[in-house]
Amino acid sequence: MSENQKKTVEKGYSAESITVLKGLEAVRKRPAMYIGDIGKRGLHHLVYEVVDNSIDEALAGHCDKITVTISEGEIITVEDNGRGIPVDMHKEEKRPAVEVVMTSLHAGGKFDKDSYKVSGGLHGVGVSVVNALSEWLKVEVYLNGSVYEADFERGAMVKGTTITGKTKKRGTKVTFKADGKIFTHNVFDWDILEDRIRELAFLNKGLSIDMLDERDSEKRFQAYLYKGGLRQFIEYLNENKHALHPQVIVIEGEKDDVPIDVAFQYTDSYTENILSYVNNINTIEGGTHLSGLRTALTRTLNNYAIKNNMFKKTNSTLSGDDVREGLTAVVSIKVAEPQFEGQTKTKLGNGEVKGIVDSFVSDQLNDFLEQHPAIAKRIIEKSLMAAQARDAARKARELTRRKSALESGDLPGKLADCSTKDPSLCEIYLVEGDSAGGSAKQGRDRRYQAILPLRGKIINSEKARIDKILENNEIRMMITAFGTGFKEDFDIEKLRYHKIVIMTDADVDGAHIRTLLLTFLFRYLPDLIINGFVYIAMPPLYRVSVGKKEKYCFDDEERDIAIKKLTDGGDPTKAKIQRYKGLGEMNPDQLWNTTMDPETRTMMRVNLDDAAAADRIFSTLMGDVVEPRRDFIQSHAKYVTNIDI
Repeated sequence: MSENQKKTVEKGYSAESITVLKGLEAVRKRPAMYIGDIGKRGLHHLVYEVVDNSIDEALAGHCDKITVTISEGEIITVEDNGRGIPVDMHKEEKRPAVEVVMTSLHAGGKFDKDSYKVSGGLHGVGVSVVNALSEWLKVEVYLNGSVYEADFERGAMVKGTTITGKTKKRGTKVTFKADGKIFTHNVFDWDILEDRIRELAFLNKGLSIDMLDERDSEKRFQAYLYKGGLRQFIEYLNENKHALHPQVIVIEGEKDDVPIDVAFQYTDSYTENILSYVNNINTIEGGTHLSGLRTALTRTLNNYAIKNNMFKKTNSTLSGDDVREGLTAVVSIKVAEPQFEGQTKTKLGNGEVKGIVDSFVSDQLNDFLEQHPAIAKRIIEKSLMAAQARDAARKARELTRRKSALESGDLPGKLADCSTKDPSLCEIYLVEGDSAGGSAKQGRDRRYQAILPLRGKIINSEKARIDKILENNEIRMMITAFGTGFKEDFDIEKLRYHKIVIMTDADVDGAHIRTLLLTFLFRYLPDLIINGFVYIAMPPLYRVSVGKKEKYCFDDEERDIAIKKLTDGGDPTKAKIQRYKGLGEMNPDQLWNTTMDPETRTMMRVNLDDAAAADRIFSTLMGDVVEPRRDFIQSHAKYVTNIDI
């Protein structure tokens, strides 16, 4: 523990630092406004809010250890060794500051820049929202040699701050149980929490974060401590790829009071993967810091190539797409007053940041290239090959440009368009095969549902360059139908359908086709996912009928329950069970009733909560390296169901 951590009360962080903006009572009435939703995503967001408070202590230099525990009954405990939430009396509220923090919305030290120069937490709603949405919550503060405790139920205090013991520790421990009356999903997923905890450990070099799951007899424990920070983050992301140079390029320092941390490495893949963060927040829509990095990279590599006579033609130049082919990069900055914008409020808008990052990265990268000419040569050669492919792709891209309503008479699948022209009301179904496409065309509502049948399996976008991808007829059909254009032509305002629905068979081949489609969208049209326009249809696996009564079921458990219900607990052999291996086995009415009718269908929206995890899984399952894929299959084999033999 550092000397700073040993100080029990830091100057400038006391009850006077706590600023109050009231209004906690609204949280329980409209929880989705504060945490996104009341399902699985919102449930896990509660943990992130508490952990973010501890991370802010680490950012301020007062914490180097955090422990997250999941206990029996889905109880969460987050403990840190920071300064501890102040327990002295708040001047305005006339009660201990810890109670103010726990019961007042937007109350905390983050509004006082003497306490925190920077802070994370996307919404800034704080631990008070967690308190409001918990059946019960207990906070313990270790401060001045004493243990202070306060207890709450559904946001209301039931036990005021009292000293319950002595301690040599310092920090804060928050324990809570999410309110089952609020959340529709009440089970914490280790993998979801682990992805975020691992990400935070990468972003905060030297910070130790432990995870413990006590729900099973075999307790699960994982410790995260990355002394290499972003360098190890890049190694983790590229674990399933072939690196062009073994050394990860690291650029870190501070310019104009903005700490900048950048790490990147090139691989032999054909897509880019750049993750950007501001104050530990994943800015999935990018922003000025990402623009600064991209500009610096393009200009510096071009200047180096010109200086060293690496262009065969005097007027040659590398585009941004060229220099980013095969690039895996992470940029993380800290900003005192971040301004977020965009559809998901995860796009940095601070104008001054672009120039700061651009200037800093350009200077540092130029020095690195001069000192490592062999690495520079590999990167430039990779970029030059990408430029050649870009020229070859230009003609293919022309075929995807939309000239009018849809001039695509040569398309083999032939889009069955809808009559409505308002994109916000329109849906397009990407359907596997002509048979299912025929049923979908007959069963759809022609006013707002379009059908695009796809023949066979599209090209694996993880293993091909852009020119080869655009030669694929199914890919061209999709881009043309979407209307957004592609790469530099992309314009999301021209999207013709605000629901792009992937509808494939519920078998192995259908899952493979769905994965190929998601790979293409994730790698080349990620804005469609980021803005929430991509969905996966959920066709039923079974139809159970007894006489005129019928029930559609999505898994074996639903099927067994339906049999009991339809037979009134009697002879199960009276039930007729039909298993759908393909969409083509359904007649148009069945397909409409089960999968396409907005009143009865079930669909999953594809989101990009964790870009790092998404990149890794696509690289593992769809990339060239075999061993990681084999290891993944072996480790997840016990979870597989409904294997078609």
